[in-house]
Amino acid sequence: MLQGAYAYVDIETTGCNPVHDRITEIAIISVRDGVVTERWQQLIDPGISIPESIQALTGISNAMVAEQPAFEQLATEVHERLDGVTFVAHNARFDHGFLRNALKRSELALRGPVLCTVKLSRRLFPQHSRHNLDALIERHGLQCASRHRAMGDAEAIRQFVSLVVENGAAETVQAHISELTRRPSLPPRLSWERLEQIPDTPGVYLFYDERGTPLYVGKSINLRTRVLAHFAADHSSQREMQIARQTAQVDWQECAGELGALLREAQLVKELAPVYNRQLRRHAALVSIRWNMVEDAMPSIVGGAEVHAGGLGNLHGLFRSRAQAKKILLELADEHRLCLRLIGLEKAGRGACFRYQVGKCSGACAGHENPLQHQARLAAALTRLKLVSWPWKGAIGIREQHAASAREELHVIDRWCYLGSFSDEEELRQPDLFARRPAFDMDTYKLLVKHLMRNKRARVVQLSC
Repeated sequence: MLQGAYAYVDIETTGCNPVHDRITEIAIISVRDGVVTERWQQLIDPGISIPESIQALTGISNAMVAEQPAFEQLATEVHERLDGVTFVAHNARFDHGFLRNALKRSELALRGPVLCTVKLSRRLFPQHSRHNLDALIERHGLQCASRHRAMGDAEAIRQFVSLVVENGAAETVQAHISELTRRPSLPPRLSWERLEQIPDTPGVYLFYDERGTPLYVGKSINLRTRVLAHFAADHSSQREMQIARQTAQVDWQECAGELGALLREAQLVKELAPVYNRQLRRHAALVSIRWNMVEDAMPSIVGGAEVHAGGLGNLHGLFRSRAQAKKILLELADEHRLCLRLIGLEKAGRGACFRYQVGKCSGACAGHENPLQHQARLAAALTRLKLVSWPWKGAIGIREQHAASAREELHVIDRWCYLGSFSDEEELRQPDLFARRPAFDMDTYKLLVKHLMRNKRARVVQLSC
């Protein structure tokens, strides 16, 4: 017997989008200490038409819900049945997500542990590959009076949990359930009320200590899941444990997708310099290797304004120091038998260089190789490091949309520099928007090149010339 209060829940909806679609039926079976205390179900007027394919699947027609109450009329009643108890559903993320959004529209928060019977089945029966509700009904001989109707499915879920508790080792089953529903232990200054407000959407999150010092900035395609993971007991490193213990405040910014979250994360890390974001912090002086086969006799290492100006046509690689750039050049010289004198790493001298004598240089320095052959090998060596020149005439916008939340943003980029993300077209009319010139940032450049050069479906619009 399971101790405590459980609510076995199933909903039917007009579709799969928790923002645009609506609930058409809900069933809740309330159980306390193994005893069913209430069975409650209700058809709901979704306020929108039910697609024919959904009507065929569930048997719920537009006519059946036309005279039923709207969810807003039932919100308080639903909340009273679900708040604070263990929420049990098959593919719980779907049902719980829909109900969280529906209750949120009525300014109610859904709190309490969540148990997904798909995950429970996988834990208990790993030898099976199928764990959908039809498979469980067939495998365990569950009774389901009306498949794809809320009460029929909720009852099948309840039977499954009851069966595995009764037929298995109760302590083992309870241990699996406890692990699947375990809530992280929060630092003393954080409240569950605050964390329950975090949405299941892409975005960036910010951790602060009790003095308001930024500790960490992160990004995720699911803010809620990622933030809660930080406070799990099984921290994978000392650093993660320190972040969790010191966090006293959590903020977040929603984004339309992964690209927006990546851009915002890189920007915020540079602006705030959080204690635990060392990798993405701003580096004052990027350097690169400049070389043009026609104009330059040998490569040169440049930094500062020559990199930040955005003219990347003759630049190869981005490095955090001159020493790092020299190290790469030396590795290329070893790999392609280049002369250190002719690539600027050694001063000019008489006769062949030392590397030629030990077989590491092909002898262009002493007339034993045609200089054009050396230049060709140098060009081949540097090709893979060549930076991508800005291919547009002026600034562009990259459109990104999150289907579930209907959030849409336009990320404004000019010469690989991120100028901001905007959800309102009017914001683009700011007189100084395109006059902004953020410093060239290596992390932003790399993620934009990856997105734009490899994503043929990127939605790009020209903004200025």
